[in-house]
Amino acid sequence: MTEAPHLPNDTGTGADSPDWADRMEQTVLDTAIQRAPDLGWNARLVRAACEANGLSLGDQELLLPNGARDLAVLLWRRRDDQAMAALDAVDPATLKIRERIAQAVSARLEAGAADAAAEKRAAGFLALPTNADLAAGLTWATADRLWRWAGDTATDWNHYSKRAILSGILVPAMTMRLFDGRTAAEAFVARRIENVMAFEKWKAGKDFDAPLRKMTETLSRMRYGARSA
Repeated sequence: MTEAPHLPNDTGTGADSPDWADRMEQTVLDTAIQRAPDLGWNARLVRAACEANGLSLGDQELLLPNGARDLAVLLWRRRDDQAMAALDAVDPATLKIRERIAQAVSARLEAGAADAAAEKRAAGFLALPTNADLAAGLTWATADRLWRWAGDTATDWNHYSKRAILSGILVPAMTMRLFDGRTAAEAFVARRIENVMAFEKWKAGKDFDAPLRKMTETLSRMRYGARSA
């Protein structure tokens, strides 16, 4: 059995250190991206990528205890980080809100289009029913990061509705970017954002709290009686 590699002693880190683990995760991910087009995104890929980097089965279980799911998380978060790095060059304050979201989504789509063959394999893996929970969590986290970049500070139910809506845009847009190209994906995003903005404009003129207030006032009168003038 091959022993796990160790960094030089003068670094103060070895195979049992968090720094080593972080670096090895990325190294294994690099190898997996190269091999995924041929092997698919599965346990076979995880073993091949780990073995190529001198990791035993025991090391692999420590590094990626959930196998291909952990590897998918590493890839997704790498793309999130790349998208945020690209957005660092953009000042969201100079853009309208719809432009901010379009810019943010575009950055994430382009980050996800790198190594498209491997990304397609990972997308197919995340689309499996057994991975629905993982895909939903990752998408929500991405939507949250993009909204925060766009300047969203909502803490009420709007915080959740915005992320839910953006999550619903991201998933099909990512798929379209990989399989139909950038033009089709960005046209889809533009249409969805236009729909969302139209809904927000309509919602702004509505008082959705009115029924709750009316019910509360009625219950209050029933409990305490009408207030005297």
